[in-house]
Amino acid sequence: MTDNRDDAEAGKARGIWCREADAGPGVTNEAEIETLVRSFYGRIRQDEMLGPVFNNAIHDWEPHLLKMCDFWSSVMLTTGRYKGQPMRAHLKLKTVTPKHFDRWLMLFRETAEEVCDAETAERFVEKAARIAESLQLGMFFKPQLHDPEQRQAYG
Repeated sequence: MTDNRDDAEAGKARGIWCREADAGPGVTNEAEIETLVRSFYGRIRQDEMLGPVFNNAIHDWEPHLLKMCDFWSSVMLTTGRYKGQPMRAHLKLKTVTPKHFDRWLMLFRETAEEVCDAETAERFVEKAARIAESLQLGMFFKPQLHDPEQRQAYG
């Protein structure tokens, strides 16, 4: 039996950016990931709040869906296939607010619960929530609001 810390260090050396105990073979599979991604983005495109944001940003959906399959394969199976920069892509979306992330996560949860068994759905949703939180911190965090000296200047 190997130590998870050793596995994590080996993953870092190979460039795998997400190596956790609940990620890897047996958690899900590529077919389930593809079904989840396609079902989820089908909902997104039809959603009253999120549809306009995504449809304005994405003009050719098939490459985006394939990229999202790579992303979730890297997250859930630690394949390392995703090579993008999600923060950079999301920073370009000037009309997105935290409410958009709340809606995104709600639709993601609904889709994961329909596509996956309960345990796998929860793993997907936990990871999605952490990813959404990270993106929101990068997009919306304003350190000056948390620094009393700087807050007075904005106050």
